[in-house]
Amino acid sequence: MRARNRGMRVQTGMTLVEIMVVVTIIGVVMGAVGFYAIPMLNKANCKTAWSETQTISGAVSVYQTENSGDCPKSLDDLVQGKFLSKEPLDPWGQPFNFKCPGDKASDGADIWSKGRDKQDGTEDDVRGWLKMDDQCKK
Repeated sequence: MRARNRGMRVQTGMTLVEIMVVVTIIGVVMGAVGFYAIPMLNKANCKTAWSETQTISGAVSVYQTENSGDCPKSLDDLVQGKFLSKEPLDPWGQPFNFKCPGDKASDGADIWSKGRDKQDGTEDDVRGWLKMDDQCKK
């Protein structure tokens, strides 16, 4: 019985070449997924931020109705008055910018997010007074 097994080699495990092929295939698949998924994620975050600006704007309107047209001084006033359950953060973890009365929305508040780059006044800012489709194209 021993003599027979000596001539045969038993292969166990995988060769380095096989492992490299598998890793390369996984890398190509992940790259393709990332190529298509990241722009969709950015667009979804933009839409989420814009929707949140509209929620905050609605809370400002209710605040003004209940307070003789006065503007809240900050988003914290909306939280303290129970117009918002908590101070909202944009999808990038930053607080929304707030100005009441607004320059753009004269009857309410200007509400905007600094966007993905977290810098005010850049192209990726999400502004509540503009249409969502005009801002969330990418």
